[in-house]
Amino acid sequence: MTLYAITHRKIVSQHEKASREALVALAHRCAETGVDYLQLREKDLEAAEQVSLARQLHSVLVGSRTKLLINSRLDVATAVAADGVHLTSHPGELTPFQVRKVLPHAIVSVSCHTLEDISRATGADLVLFGPVFEKSVTGEHIAAGTGLDLLHEACLAAGETPVLALGGVTPENTAACLQAGAKGIAGIRLFL
Repeated sequence: MTLYAITHRKIVSQHEKASREALVALAHRCAETGVDYLQLREKDLEAAEQVSLARQLHSVLVGSRTKLLINSRLDVATAVAADGVHLTSHPGELTPFQVRKVLPHAIVSVSCHTLEDISRATGADLVLFGPVFEKSVTGEHIAAGTGLDLLHEACLAAGETPVLALGGVTPENTAACLQAGAKGIAGIRLFL
């Protein structure tokens, strides 16, 4: 089963120093427990701040099986020699093919929320599909989940590309995600 952790420092603390320290601690846990991927998703940080934080995380992960992916910032991924990039499903986002023109060996994951999104994720190494159960940010409910049936359809539509369940995934519902066809799980709160 593939494990994919996603950062969100403001869930941990509103104090910048404490939140960054918590992300470094998360990187240590990922490396120690064999999490496959850690995505730096701090979208509100300027590029230089992302580079600084990514370098800290990358230095922790070197030599472990955990691969560092940078959310939507090919420039940051290149600057820190990250293992890859995570792309969103937003219109105008880079494609996996465009990423690999710059970073030929990059691992590329893509967020997908609909079956149509999956058709646009051609060339990705991983699809993060959700929210399967729910989407909440800092405890606030944002969206209802799409359910296990749509997750199953997404897994079929993705073909050989592994799909990871995202959104409200817990240790208790992980087995149901795998039974629906997911190759693993992804999350923020699940790993924090």
